[in-house]
Amino acid sequence: MKRKQGRIAALFLLPYMIIFIIFRLGPSIAGLFIGFMDWNLAGIPEFAGLDNFKRLFTDEYFMIALWNTFKFFLLTLPPLIILSLLLAILLNQKMRFKSVGRVVSIIPYVLIPAVVGIMWSWMYDNNFGILNYYLKKLGSQGVPWLTDENIAIISISIVVIWTYLGYNMVLFLAGLQGIPRDLYEAAEMDGATRIQIFFRITCPMLKPVASMVITLTLVNTVQLFDQIYTMTAGGPGTSTLTMVQYLYTTAFQNYDLGYGSAIEVAILVILILLIGIQNKILKNNDGD
Repeated sequence: MKRKQGRIAALFLLPYMIIFIIFRLGPSIAGLFIGFMDWNLAGIPEFAGLDNFKRLFTDEYFMIALWNTFKFFLLTLPPLIILSLLLAILLNQKMRFKSVGRVVSIIPYVLIPAVVGIMWSWMYDNNFGILNYYLKKLGSQGVPWLTDENIAIISISIVVIWTYLGYNMVLFLAGLQGIPRDLYEAAEMDGATRIQIFFRITCPMLKPVASMVITLTLVNTVQLFDQIYTMTAGGPGTSTLTMVQYLYTTAFQNYDLGYGSAIEVAILVILILLIGIQNKILKNNDGD
């Protein structure tokens, strides 16, 4: 009976596994091998050994892209944790229209990222954007949201926060609903204030969810591309150039597929290392 159930489950998983192997696993393995090649798409690939990977350590643009990606992570992580948690707490209360609030909060996440980028580009536009329109109504000269090197990365970070806020809220909301009510009732009977309950019960119980939010934010910022491509294409200058944007430019605009694949492998290794470091830090904190 168990074997029959296993076969039925395997049949249901088969279509997904075929798609995963063809469009995800296969290209990833191929990219690893191409990283050892010198290939400009037009000619025959030639074995280059570790030259493409050595080039990463001396590539100024790759280092800039790496640093910009890290800045995106630093700019988006605190708001995504704090705001999504506060929103989850609000929508977890007994209130009217809270179901509507939950649905509205998740809408930005289900939108196509390229559409989000185009929509915010119009809002950020220096001449007819709605944000500068109202700022000028208030007597301001407007803000060069996407054309100033110091402001562009903050502007895109706002878009990233807006996109993933609702999704993180759902995660925190699920965590809040998983906390036993007995703990809150016992704390209230002992005379604990709401602030004490929040920091001594809610926050410790939500540590696993917070860990997941940190991991997802890390993955999303490392893979950030659609908003960058549609809003700034890495500019002005290289102020918003990310690793995936640089990978796209190298492989599909400069046709340096060998080096582009090396960048892809480097992104994967960096992501694995950062997640491993994060998990180790969190485990050590739990042990303390």
